[in-house]
Amino acid sequence: MASEKAKELARQQKAAAKAEKLRRKNSDNPRDWGQWKQITETYKLSAQYDKKLHLYVIGAVVACILLGVLLGLLIRPWWMWTLIGLMFAAPAALFVLLQRSKKATYSRFAGQAGSGEVALNMLDKKWTTSPAIAVTRQMDVVHRALGPTGLYLIGEGDPNRIKALLATEAKRHEQASRIVKPTTIIMGDKDGQVPLPKLAQHIKKQPKTLDAAQIADVASRLKGLDAMRPKVPLPKGPLPTRVSRNAMRGR
Repeated sequence: MASEKAKELARQQKAAAKAEKLRRKNSDNPRDWGQWKQITETYKLSAQYDKKLHLYVIGAVVACILLGVLLGLLIRPWWMWTLIGLMFAAPAALFVLLQRSKKATYSRFAGQAGSGEVALNMLDKKWTTSPAIAVTRQMDVVHRALGPTGLYLIGEGDPNRIKALLATEAKRHEQASRIVKPTTIIMGDKDGQVPLPKLAQHIKKQPKTLDAAQIADVASRLKGLDAMRPKVPLPKGPLPTRVSRNAMRGR
């Protein structure tokens, strides 16, 4: 009897594994894709908005190989340096693809309401981001990011209207979080604003003010604040265009 149960459990586990493999194969969520599919899909999508992408990728490969050959001519044994050049060609191509894909993503969503979410998706796993926590009828949007350098409220929209909305949200978050004062940022290209392509880096390069325990504490408190908000029927992704949150992260 025990043997039959073990066989049945093994069959169920095998069937579940097969079903999960099939689901991941047909999934449109980048988190379910393998590394090679992520790379190829990123390349295809980026190439639609960056017509010179293939030139940069090929150029990176050729540059590494040529550098290896030149070093081989100067420093023996030549074959070792040529091999080293070949080994560095693939990482160099991936690095170029990552940088160009980020640029293509920003170009794709620049000017769209809610585009700040694209930049926040570039933050690493140490960060907790909450896109569009506040949205007005005029499509002024406030996003939130919480991580090692603090709590940030990012506003995008009309500068005159967004200041009032950010001030309201900052007061609410300061009362809820208690241990950290939120930093407000207006996204844009004017003086005193942070452009979309520089938003993630601007946030990350600030001095670290919170450790892991403090981040977890603040995140827990903010859940209570979010629970009191009325549910806004908005699609995920930059508004009004639907987009997968994990696309083009370069992972």
